[in-house]
Amino acid sequence: MEFAFYASGLIAILATLRVITHTNPVHALLYLIVSLLAISGVFFSLGAYFAGAVEIIVYAGAIMVLFVFVVMMLNLNSVDQQESAWLKPSVWIGPAVLALVLLLVVVRAIFSISSAEITGNMIDAKAVGITLFGPYVLAVELASMLLLAGLVVAFHVGREDKMVDSQTKEEIEKKLAEERA
Repeated sequence: MEFAFYASGLIAILATLRVITHTNPVHALLYLIVSLLAISGVFFSLGAYFAGAVEIIVYAGAIMVLFVFVVMMLNLNSVDQQESAWLKPSVWIGPAVLALVLLLVVVRAIFSISSAEITGNMIDAKAVGITLFGPYVLAVELASMLLLAGLVVAFHVGREDKMVDSQTKEEIEKKLAEERA
C-alpha cells in the first residue's frame, strides 16, 4: 500500500500542476478529474475507504459535472471549432495516460491487500447522514448555497441576450422605422 500512496500522490501532483498551468478550461477540467481520482487513491491507500469513495462520487462525479456544464454555458460561441479542438489526441492523451497509470496502481493495490489488513468499524450511510445533518448542518447548507450562487452567476454571465433599457429600445425602434421608410 505504500507504493499506491506514493504513486497516487505523484499523479495527483502532476495532474494538479497541469490544472494550474493549462490555459484551456476544458483541458484543465480533464486534469482536475484525474487529480481528484488520484486523491481518492491516496485516501484508499491510507485506509480511509469511505473518504475515497465520497471523493469519487461527490467531487469527481457531481461537482465536476457542474463545472463542465458551467464551462459549456460560458463558451457558447464557435462550438464546432471548440469541439474539434477538444478531440485532438494532444488534448486527451495526457489525462488518459495519467488515468491509466492510476488504474494500474489501484489494480496492483487491490491484488496486494489481504483481508487481515482491513480493520476498523463499519460506518453506515445513516451515521454519516446524522453527522452531516446534525452538528455540521450549517456547513452543509452554506456549501449548497455557495454552489447555487455560483451556478446562478455563471448562468447570468453566460447568457447571450442582454437586457436593454426602455429608452435605448425606443431609439433602436425609431432607427429601424426610419430605415424602412
